[in-house]
Amino acid sequence: MRLVIAKCSVDYAGRLSAHLPLANRLLMLKSDGSLLVHSDGGSYKPLNWMSPPCTLSVLQPDEAQAEVGVTEIWKVTQAKTADMLVVSIHEILHDSAHDLGVDPGLQKDGVEAHLQKLLAEQIHLLGDGHVLVRREYMTAIGPVDILARDEKGGAVAVELKRRGDIDGVEQLTRYLELMNRDPHLAPVVGVFAAQEIKPQARTLAEDRGIRCLVLDYDEMRGLDDSDSRLF
Repeated sequence: MRLVIAKCSVDYAGRLSAHLPLANRLLMLKSDGSLLVHSDGGSYKPLNWMSPPCTLSVLQPDEAQAEVGVTEIWKVTQAKTADMLVVSIHEILHDSAHDLGVDPGLQKDGVEAHLQKLLAEQIHLLGDGHVLVRREYMTAIGPVDILARDEKGGAVAVELKRRGDIDGVEQLTRYLELMNRDPHLAPVVGVFAAQEIKPQARTLAEDRGIRCLVLDYDEMRGLDDSDSRLF
């Protein structure tokens, strides 16, 4: 992984256009080819990014760009969509590379892992006509618990938690933002599934168009005894 702190401006060109004016930012170049642009605020979420497969070209500025202080230009092109992320660098303040080795991936606790397996086997709980595409669908920022298709063939991304809170909704939001840039998947809708969903998390999810689904772990395991319930 290469970490560069630079005074730069950033332009994104594609289905959406976005501009970040000149400022000091962290540029994170990963071994999979992705580039993430971070500021010193906004917590973990990048200001902009380009997900793999993509290619990075380092270009020299033209005369007009050089006159305003640009020393080099990074052009990152998405192989599938031809979207471009252009970073105009004025000054590099720090540049370092680090070999992180092979990451073992996120290890979910026993209940979450079992919930994922059970929901994959009982995918109808998402709704009539839903079919499983795969578990642990990998994205550039981590695996989505379940990728499914609804009755109309639309993509559905599911994030599973034992107890659903705001952090889980934010995590699913990041996945959806990234996945909806993939023309082979978009549009992708989200489902936030948990044994218990906190009211604040439900409000945030619904505000972002994410459906909430409460799962009965015992019933999914076949342990629900209807004779012992009043209703």
